[in-house]
Amino acid sequence: MIKDRAVLYLAIAQTLVWAGFYYLFPALLLRWEQSLGWSKADLTAAITLAIFVSAFSAPLAGWFIDNGKGALMMAASSFLGGICLIWLSMIDSKLEFYLVWALLGMMMAGCLYEPCFALITHAKKEKAKQSIILVTLVAGFASTICYPAIHSLSEVYGWRVAVQVFAGVLILVATPLMWIGASSVERAGYSTGEKQPDLLEHQRAFLKRPAFWMLALSFTVLAMVHGVTIHHMFPILADRGINTEAAVTAASFIGPMQVAGRLAMMAAERHVSFDRITASCFIFVGLAILLLIGTSATPTLIVGFVILFGSAHGVVSIVRPVVAREILGGSNFGAKFGALALLYLAGSATAPYLGSLVWEIGGYDLVLPTLIGLALLGLSFYIVAHRLSLAKAD
Repeated sequence: MIKDRAVLYLAIAQTLVWAGFYYLFPALLLRWEQSLGWSKADLTAAITLAIFVSAFSAPLAGWFIDNGKGALMMAASSFLGGICLIWLSMIDSKLEFYLVWALLGMMMAGCLYEPCFALITHAKKEKAKQSIILVTLVAGFASTICYPAIHSLSEVYGWRVAVQVFAGVLILVATPLMWIGASSVERAGYSTGEKQPDLLEHQRAFLKRPAFWMLALSFTVLAMVHGVTIHHMFPILADRGINTEAAVTAASFIGPMQVAGRLAMMAAERHVSFDRITASCFIFVGLAILLLIGTSATPTLIVGFVILFGSAHGVVSIVRPVVAREILGGSNFGAKFGALALLYLAGSATAPYLGSLVWEIGGYDLVLPTLIGLALLGLSFYIVAHRLSLAKAD
């Protein structure tokens, strides 16, 4: 049996790697622009590169998990990511900057939510949900830790020292916690004596299933909606007439609303099926964008947008691995979730650019209704995937 302490170690490690790998970028974006003299386009291209590399590395991460090497991969990714941050603190050229973030993309694929949840689901199977919730509840505060810490350290010592401090935390704190927690979870999963996947399944037979592609498309579309909204949030709010102070306040509450959404899901799942909770994520995102449209006439609707959008995205982090196992089965789960993650992360990576293309055609008055349509399209894909899984079960 997996002890909660092991999952708690993983939760703390996840908080630190999310803060050090993912949220560090937006926390330092303006400082890099001022210090290095590069444009926002040049700088943000690096995080897009990192997410793409992470996406295409995800299937390899799944292979490690399916072959009992998930804990080693996750601990090594945390450690090597810390080494990459040390390099980042010393860069002076764009080439080095892009190379560092490309490598960090590989490390993200090896230790962020996707491999962590795949490892937990592989080990705990249908009982994985509570452990995943615990991890997300703790790690939901990664941005809350990162932003003030980076700001304070950078103000006193400069951004390079701030990055070095985060590197030290990843190497000395996150890596051992990742190893202890993940290895405990992994050992428990392989001690059950469950038969390993056969060769045909290992060779991606699941890619031939329509249910896989419907599920992949549903969450990929949702990732695009989230990516466009998050990366274009400040210009969208400015376009709606929301002042800068209110926009910053609203954005800062999205993270806590993710945690609130997860807590609400824990209370609701006793009375509502998990399938309906998943479907509601798509609906809530669509309603959130609708409220965002209305902020131009009624600025107070931004409160409803933050609540619905933040809470829905928080729940999505939990439902993705759970419904993936329910619909696709637990055999060779690392490979399945890795393939799903590839498409999901690719959607997230392309979202900011695609949103800009739509904006050039018709402004945010076209972007926002398009996002609502995409949320409904994603819901349709999910419903089809769920029905296909029920049909197979019958």
